[in-house]
Amino acid sequence: MDQIPACVVPAGDACGEGPVWHASEQALYWTDINRFLIHRFDSRGQSVRTWLFDEPVTALTLTDRDDTLAVCLGSGLILWKPASGERGDHGFRLAGFPAVRLNDGRPDPRGSLWVGSMRNNVNADGSSVECTGTDGVLFRIDPNGAVTEWKRGIGVSNTLAWSPANDRFYFCDSLANVVWMYSYNAGSGAIGNEQPFFAGFDRGFPDGSATDSEGFLWNCRYAGKCVVRVSPEGRVDRILEMPVENITSCTFGGPDLRTLYITTASGAAHHERFAGGLFAVRTDVPGLAENKFHLSR
Repeated sequence: MDQIPACVVPAGDACGEGPVWHASEQALYWTDINRFLIHRFDSRGQSVRTWLFDEPVTALTLTDRDDTLAVCLGSGLILWKPASGERGDHGFRLAGFPAVRLNDGRPDPRGSLWVGSMRNNVNADGSSVECTGTDGVLFRIDPNGAVTEWKRGIGVSNTLAWSPANDRFYFCDSLANVVWMYSYNAGSGAIGNEQPFFAGFDRGFPDGSATDSEGFLWNCRYAGKCVVRVSPEGRVDRILEMPVENITSCTFGGPDLRTLYITTASGAAHHERFAGGLFAVRTDVPGLAENKFHLSR
């Protein structure tokens, strides 16, 4: 891979996050946490549509209903139909909001939604405050609505990714600068055997990640101006240099899953023309298809 990431949507997001590829629409959805927005990029028509919400939108995921996305707001989870705009309450509400809020979220291979929380760094008007504290919790929300806690004492919850064999789970705390690896039971959805996987890398802080078909983790580095491809052994395989500083999350898309879409944040980097834009780059290895959150019927 020798291409330079290109800005495909100069969205100017304060904090672009949560990219998810909708294969049947050939479109990418992503959020701007601080501006309370969801964007949709139509890769065929090269057009963008944006929706406004009433509070921070931190992540979104596909569901087993093709017309419905699960949306993580700061305060909890809702179900949303982009075509009609219909929004419905899922039932999961985060205790302690607005002192704390949800952050990154992704479904696992068996259809449960994993989502982490953090101390809220977004004011009611969308302005930011410093990320501090270790109030975060990692939750699993099952299709039947059951909620379990799997980790506490987290600074900023980020990176929820699984290996191609569905036997590993990756999760990170951005403030601690560590990505953990867990064993993952695809039958029960349980995780265990926590151990550091990628820690102490000196370029920024770990943010969102995606796994490719060879089992390598592509970790976005906030304030690090790069995406790092990490081997299954936890070693740096390559560094994808980015033209902006704050790299937030990524996912694979396109008809062959060989396009890596990358979200960014403008933050304080107002001198960067494309800060907060959506970027794309072709890769020589395809990624994995998006998992779907299974909704109770």
